[in-house]
Amino acid sequence: MTQLYLSRARLRRDSQALSALSSLLLPHDTSAQIKSGHHLIWALFGDTPERNRDFLWRQEEPGSFYILSERPPADPHGLFEIDAPRPFEPNLRAGDALEFRLRANATISRHIPGQKRGKRHDVVMDALHHIPGRQPSEKGGTSLRAEARLALVQDAGSAWLTRQAQDRGFSLPTPPRVDSYDTVVIPRTPQQSPATFGVMEFEGILTVTNPEIFLTSLRSGFGRAKSFGCGLMLIRRAW
Repeated sequence: MTQLYLSRARLRRDSQALSALSSLLLPHDTSAQIKSGHHLIWALFGDTPERNRDFLWRQEEPGSFYILSERPPADPHGLFEIDAPRPFEPNLRAGDALEFRLRANATISRHIPGQKRGKRHDVVMDALHHIPGRQPSEKGGTSLRAEARLALVQDAGSAWLTRQAQDRGFSLPTPPRVDSYDTVVIPRTPQQSPATFGVMEFEGILTVTNPEIFLTSLRSGFGRAKSFGCGLMLIRRAW
């Protein structure tokens, strides 16, 4: 298996030039932060125009990122303070219990009659679609979805990650906690529609069932929108 590296990169704050660009590099809006992070992290790995993405990343706080990559990050522009990349080679065995954190774009594929490929839907939006709504004229007409939303986020997220676990080398002894769910809208060119996707934050305990498959899963990431900071699972020993 190809060597992996786990790095932590923090955007430098000690440069007058970078301070002048702080509103662009560290915007307040969450969607804008994700778009900025997408470009910033690519700057550490985009050595050639034809390079394919071979890394996963997540933002811990504005300007601070964890990165799992096949190559150590390179910072030719001096934008970051980067901790020495550590080889990522956890010694895992079947039965190991791990605490995990995961930020993921969780989707489900629904079959479309007459088409070979299904259409992907956000798991929360898919679940909400199947809740009968009330007419606006009814008393409390919009409350049903609002009241159901928190439970739906937990149930839909837990079900999605449980399905992931079935063939990704781990199991979930207890349902994971879904700490948040947000919709992200990333502007694109005027000719393109914005990229819109849901982001879930998971925490919990997992049990390794197949170390080799699980490590491969960590490398490839979970869910979609990986270019935008989703899919990287952080792990540590539970006890």
